[in-house]
Amino acid sequence: MSTKTVGILGGMGPAAGADFARLFVQACAEQLKAGGAAVADQAYPEHWLAQLPIPDRSAALLAPEAAEDPFPMMCTAMDKLQAVGSTAVAMACNTAHAWHERLQQAYPRLQLLHIARVVAESLQQQGHRACVLLATQGTYRIGLYDEALAACGITVHLPQDAERELLMQGIYQGVKADRLDLARACFSQVARAMRLRHGDVPLIMGCTEIPLALPGAPEVEGLPLVDPAWELAQALARVAYGR
Repeated sequence: MSTKTVGILGGMGPAAGADFARLFVQACAEQLKAGGAAVADQAYPEHWLAQLPIPDRSAALLAPEAAEDPFPMMCTAMDKLQAVGSTAVAMACNTAHAWHERLQQAYPRLQLLHIARVVAESLQQQGHRACVLLATQGTYRIGLYDEALAACGITVHLPQDAERELLMQGIYQGVKADRLDLARACFSQVARAMRLRHGDVPLIMGCTEIPLALPGAPEVEGLPLVDPAWELAQALARVAYGR
């Protein structure tokens, strides 16, 4: 089976990058099964994870005058992925997509997948008309998902200001500090509030740290949880197998 070499731009943070690589391998296995091929070591496409210490994306969006610009380090990662022959790249970070257009223009030979468009198209295909988005302040600030979801006829419900701060606490003082108990408490509190207000619509876990702590919480039992990283991993696998 012919495959294409693909890349993963990670390091945002490292746990999310490593988890995305796992999801990609899982998505490849599903592609093989769907195509009637045997799942074997040699059937997986060549793929590379560039795990660099990329500066904080939310800080760069919320206070650019005081924060380090992550774009140069992203370019360093893209250079490495291009050098090893990658034809397509997925960014294992939602907020980093604020630099998607700029990166795509800088690397026209690489296909840079867009996480929000992949998620919006998936929800549209499933017939959903509304959803809830849990994400970082940076993602909310740039409206990353708003345009993509609107283009697919999907209404997106966003948390209130205090709830957004709670999400940031779960991301930074929780997952990034290796305190998953705190992260789950923060995320589930916001998810419960959103569920009470908007019902059992799909909940987009729009930061790669959120799926590491929220699934399994009693507050989201029975709720359709959407992991953008999984949707993106499936899209990258389809590209790798030429589908």
